[in-house]
Amino acid sequence: MSKTTDNPKVSNLNDLLAVAYQIEIDAVDRYNMLADQMETHNNPELAAVFRDLARAEGIHGEEIRRLAGDFDVANHALQIAKFRRSDSPEEAELDSAHYLMTPWHALQLSLAGEKRALAYFTSIVETAKDPKVKTMAAELVEEEAEHVNLVNRLLLRYPQPSDTWADDL
Repeated sequence: MSKTTDNPKVSNLNDLLAVAYQIEIDAVDRYNMLADQMETHNNPELAAVFRDLARAEGIHGEEIRRLAGDFDVANHALQIAKFRRSDSPEEAELDSAHYLMTPWHALQLSLAGEKRALAYFTSIVETAKDPKVKTMAAELVEEEAEHVNLVNRLLLRYPQPSDTWADDL
């Protein structure tokens, strides 16, 4: 599934922070939903991985709130950061989820989301007219690049499953 959408308009620094905040919150919501599903399907190891991913994205969201200072970034996000359903860059794609998936699969979902967020903020750096927006977007690009590297390192902990991983005996 492609994550192309009419992205929210970023005109100023507050808009950028609001969109960045919403992207993190959307990822938290999706990872928690996937964790709930894995608990339902008695896959506690994967539920724990999704909960850890949700916690990490929540920390990123709180960092953005701190960056915004006195500005109510969460409220502004509700008004301007409206991605179409499932088009927020860091949201894990549901059509890739499977009740027998492994932590390796979960991290692949996370990696894809981090790469989409990296591309999204890179496009803002490339198109922003406001120097403050360009500078902050560049910082977000750096952060997302760090997240991509982190997920790649985490993937080293889990072997890629065999081609028959989804066979349900």
